[in-house]
Amino acid sequence: MTTFNKIFYQLAVILMLSQISCVQKSFERTVKVTLDVSQIPNIKTVGVRGEGKPLSWDEDLAMKVVVPDSLYSIEMTGTTGYKFLEIKYVVNGEFELQDQPNRRIYFDENSPVTIANHTFNNIK
Repeated sequence: MTTFNKIFYQLAVILMLSQISCVQKSFERTVKVTLDVSQIPNIKTVGVRGEGKPLSWDEDLAMKVVVPDSLYSIEMTGTTGYKFLEIKYVVNGEFELQDQPNRRIYFDENSPVTIANHTFNNIK
């Protein structure tokens, strides 16, 4: 094999290997969450924070009132390759589960929508 052929062969192998993708497949996921805050007095704001759009760890994504001072909800849709979503709720500017791991909501693989019902500061 000539030097030219060796170089051509090596470049062809490198090019083929670079075309092999290690990126995991992404899917659009929708999550509907309800949060029970009935044990907290004087509710002013209720939000959720997390990783990946539309969430952020820097500011709350406001949740909607279902029952004043008791139940809030939100529906979020985003694209991810992960099998779960990590979040924490924020009520009146205070994060839940201080010094504890984030909540994980595992996506329902059999449904286009994952539903989660939580109580602030309580993991069951």
